[in-house]
Amino acid sequence: MSFSDLSLLGWTGSRAAELPDDTVPARVARVDRGAAEVIAADGQHHVRYSAPVRRASAADPVALPCVGDWVALRLLPEGRYELDAVLPRSTAFVRGGVSRDSVGGLSGDGQGQVLAANVDVVFVAEPSMHSTDFADLGRIERLVALAWESGGTPVVLVTKSDLFDDGLDDLLADVRTAAPGVDVHAVSSLRGEGVELVGSYLGGSRTAVILGPSGAGKSTLVNALAGADVMETQQVRAADGRGRHTTVHRELIPLRGGGIVIDTPGIRRIGLYDMNQGVDLVFSDIEELAERCRFGDCGHDGEPGCAVRAAVESGELPERRLESWRKLQREAAWMASRTDARLRKEQQNKWKIITKEMRRSGRNRP
Repeated sequence: MSFSDLSLLGWTGSRAAELPDDTVPARVARVDRGAAEVIAADGQHHVRYSAPVRRASAADPVALPCVGDWVALRLLPEGRYELDAVLPRSTAFVRGGVSRDSVGGLSGDGQGQVLAANVDVVFVAEPSMHSTDFADLGRIERLVALAWESGGTPVVLVTKSDLFDDGLDDLLADVRTAAPGVDVHAVSSLRGEGVELVGSYLGGSRTAVILGPSGAGKSTLVNALAGADVMETQQVRAADGRGRHTTVHRELIPLRGGGIVIDTPGIRRIGLYDMNQGVDLVFSDIEELAERCRFGDCGHDGEPGCAVRAAVESGELPERRLESWRKLQREAAWMASRTDARLRKEQQNKWKIITKEMRRSGRNRP
């Protein structure tokens, strides 16, 4: 495929206005340590980061170039390109640096990692064969919350639907409850069922990222959308039903029929980051119920006149969903406190440097 027309990759006139002088635009297709594979009008290039890009990334990992970024390339005297700058992102799917410590608590540094940038659609892929595990519904809620926060439009894909013919409608109903207001589709890449519907979200030069656990069939779906084997695939292990990591790097793949897909490695743990409205949108049903609670600051934990607890007791709201809401609310608050603490520390360090320079200047005055 020729990329002489970068509009096929989503380049627009408004982005052209953001391009630094004496540079050319390119889109990041893949990243490695200190370097990236980019697609420019004259083809694909392996480029290293400029010193300003490296310094910005060291100060804040969110500034690190990622797949989907539009970047500015500068031609060096020796004839090779250098990645000179990352252009402003229209959307960014960012996960927080959250992990479990040795005693089972949350740990992290409050910094984030961008998984994909300038994405229009976020496909959340959940394999139907794991549908009996409630944690999977929790994973859908988490990923959809992050998708809303990214600025992209979430779409949930229940993949490998050919393995779950009996009761599939009930499964889809459960998933729709976990993701209110979000399109939910059953997809069988092997049978070709639902693939064309998925492709309809990628008209023109729209970009989608596919997120989900290993074994969800993400790479198989990419191959089905591309109409060719562009990604390596593997079978799920029969012993435990888990998938192997077939995609090691995030990769941007232009499709022949139009549109771009970003495939990602399987996600085992993904933390919230800088969450404003994502959790509220995923749990809009709980938010609506909470408006009918007697007290405006109701914690839905035994207070009189609590409409949320009443909905749980009547069976209108699953207990699992309320617990998931509490978990994500706690995590979002924790990440916000970690981020605030990091920003305060950075500001303190900045003022220490300024004060030291002022004292040094005072000592050097005649």
